[in-house]
Amino acid sequence: MPARSSRLSDFLPYLMSVTTNAVSDLVAGKYRERFGLKIPEWRVMAVLGDAGALTQRDLVGATRMDKVAVNRACKVLEDRGLAARSPNDRDGRSHHLELTAAGKAMHAEIMPLALGMEKQLFAVLSAQERRDFKAVLARINDQVHKLESMTPGKKDD
Repeated sequence: MPARSSRLSDFLPYLMSVTTNAVSDLVAGKYRERFGLKIPEWRVMAVLGDAGALTQRDLVGATRMDKVAVNRACKVLEDRGLAARSPNDRDGRSHHLELTAAGKAMHAEIMPLALGMEKQLFAVLSAQERRDFKAVLARINDQVHKLESMTPGKKDD
């Protein structure tokens, strides 16, 4: 008897992607409406707000967005005076990007909104389920990194 062909609705990577996009779209709507930020701009801003000055290459790795999307987001943030470039003393070919005072102020306004949205989104889970969910996500992320490191020809763009 042939194996039942897999339905897309049962494929976990697809379900994760669709759910992630739905959450991102919901959150992005709030950020766009109130702060005029698109998803890539907020992701870059969130990482810079958390980590401090980073190169665009570092931002590509931290956000898991492609170079073009990161570059565009950085340009928008710079044009709006929310981020600024400074020379990278370790590598003269790259620059660090960091939030300006205006960027830090906006980040400080957004974080309570983000945390409030997180609370609303995950209100359907118990405290233990939220802890378990975070642990499962961390394990999946670790597995992705492990599998990526085993991929022949994989290079760090």
